[in-house]
Amino acid sequence: MLYTIHLQDMEFRANHGCYDLEQMVGNRFNVELVITAHLGEVADKDAVELAVNYLTVYEVVREQMRVTQRTIERVAQNIIVAVKEHFPQIIEVECTVAKLAPPLGGKVGRVSVTLRG
Repeated sequence: MLYTIHLQDMEFRANHGCYDLEQMVGNRFNVELVITAHLGEVADKDAVELAVNYLTVYEVVREQMRVTQRTIERVAQNIIVAVKEHFPQIIEVECTVAKLAPPLGGKVGRVSVTLRG
């Protein structure tokens, strides 16, 4: 049996961006994950140690957000790889990384990318 975990509206301040100024000043980012994993005996045994621990997932995301990248595509890729390394029962991670109020010369609430892997 499979199950899905959603981590929504994780907000971070980070220095991702293609412009040097963005990497110096930083910006606000929003990350959302949809994780599909094998349930195994998590529910039968009520065993949190067998589950995909969402506190650990959050900590992995926070660590990846600290690694400055030029593109949010690279950020999303790094998050997916790191989360899957921690939990072998994961089948797929869908990761959306959004830059809030991007510097595009006009009013734009966010720009985001979504990767699945």
